[in-house]
Amino acid sequence: MRSLLFVPADSEKKLAKSLELGADCVIVDLEDSVAPAAKAKARAVALAFLVEAGRVPSRPLLYVRVNGLDSGLIEADLDAIMSAAPDGLMLPKCGGGADVQHLGAMLAVKEAEHDLADGSTKIIPIVTETAASMFALATYAGASPRLSGLAWGAEDLSACLGAQTYCQSDGAYAAPYALARTLTLLAASAAGVAAIDAISPDFRDSDGLRAETETARRDGFSAKMAIHPVQVAIINAAFTPSPEEIAKARSIVEAFAADPGVGVVALDGRMLDRPHLVKAQRLLARAELIAARTRS
Repeated sequence: MRSLLFVPADSEKKLAKSLELGADCVIVDLEDSVAPAAKAKARAVALAFLVEAGRVPSRPLLYVRVNGLDSGLIEADLDAIMSAAPDGLMLPKCGGGADVQHLGAMLAVKEAEHDLADGSTKIIPIVTETAASMFALATYAGASPRLSGLAWGAEDLSACLGAQTYCQSDGAYAAPYALARTLTLLAASAAGVAAIDAISPDFRDSDGLRAETETARRDGFSAKMAIHPVQVAIINAAFTPSPEEIAKARSIVEAFAADPGVGVVALDGRMLDRPHLVKAQRLLARAELIAARTRS
């Protein structure tokens, strides 16, 4: 996944359009974008959309952002949507690996009830939305085979902290949120899953989004969440390896393959060791996954 696009679950029109926007993953949102009085309607709309979209042969991944474990609403969310076999769930307000395990146990029951393969529903938690969650980021490693990524966000964390804003005057993240971003990246690497960057709230600022996304990829993130369709193409472009990058990675892999017994090779005037090989292999694997999704 490169781009994950949030779509309100109570908007049939926006959901229908979401399949044609190029996002790698559509997140049907039952949480923040749906008012409390509209939750029941949103569940019904989400179910109908998931059933219909699931029949489309070439489609994005379909995840549902359910309400949090402490909301009193998640059971009704799962009762409503799991018969449609979404590809995964996004869990907000996640407090740590134990919460992923808790949701995994709930999903195991629902999968059995609906004759779905055990473990087929993946989980992406949002891991920095409360102050307490920041101290549990090391607990995701090994928490569940359902874990497919870790996402972070600044909006809810800033509300939790009582901050006036999460940005500095130059637009950069203030210290607590820069820390949250960095720790999410490290936690995802430790858990062996995708690191997913936060939304960029100003969808009109294309240049800012492009710079932010390129920085995220440089640092090690592999995907970014979007709140508006115009953001998808920019995110996809930034997270897609260029032909030049692919060619360079292939040359590194080939150089090591030509002399498999060595730990260091010379290429284009540079000495490259095993970490360079690992990065090249990862880039090529990612490029192949993107190409396969594009072909489908």
